Amino acid sequence: KYVKRNVVKNPQVKVKGITIVETKQHKDLPGWDVLLTTMDLEYQKKDIQAPEMIFIKDGVATGHLVNLKTGKDYRNEIKPTVPESMYNDEHLLFGNKDAKHKVLIFSDPQCPFCQELVPEIFKAAKKNPTKLAVYYYHLPLLRIHPVSDVLTRVMHVAQQEGKTDVVEKIYSLKINPKETDMTKILAAVKSYTGYSISAAKVNAAAVTKAIKADEAAAGQMMVAGTPTIYIDGVWDKKRDGYNKLV
Repeated sequence: KYVKRNVVKNPQVKVKGITIVETKQHKDLPGWDVLLTTMDLEYQKKDIQAPEMIFIKDGVATGHLVNLKTGKDYRNEIKPTVPESMYNDEHLLFGNKDAKHKVLIFSDPQCPFCQELVPEIFKAAKKNPTKLAVYYYHLPLLRIHPVSDVLTRVMHVAQQEGKTDVVEKIYSLKINPKETDMTKILAAVKSYTGYSISAAKVNAAAVTKAIKADEAAAGQMMVAGTPTIYIDGVWDKKRDGYNKLV
């Protein structure tokens, strides 16, 4: 009832149900439970799963709690714990799967912050494979840099072929972020990394499915920006926690 009345206000969207994925607390919010949920919605005969955060205390529910002194919105301070199912071989990029610590990354190779940080995490895992295992999820921010559509597909295929060096090199590829011509993009990748891949491989249905699955995982984890990093299942807001592990 709360979701129908206060969250999903579009009358064309039907609320079919809601699942509480996890209940958390925050040290700054004594007495409050934070419900991390997934809403099951229907819009234009299509089923949609959308994440929603609800703060609950003494019969009161709200979607936002803001500290008036600091302006901090606690909705932006809390993320779900990574489920074990997300640490799978398909997403293991660098390090050993039985490494002491797991680092999970949502990233876009054209994101400037990602270009600065993510390759450093790759290097740390390559140097310390028994300490760090890096699990990588694609989250192309196509509104900002459309070229990432093709680049992330190339990266996915390269990783599946065991060519992790190509994934790493694409982070330093200089290319127009607005480029959408696949022929030009694939030529740039080949020129810079030496990796040759056909348009047919990039456009394969399995590749499209894999990228969409990664984006769905980002939604489940309430990830909207890149890079978003988790260490041993916990959101690393400062993005520097991996340094302490090596």
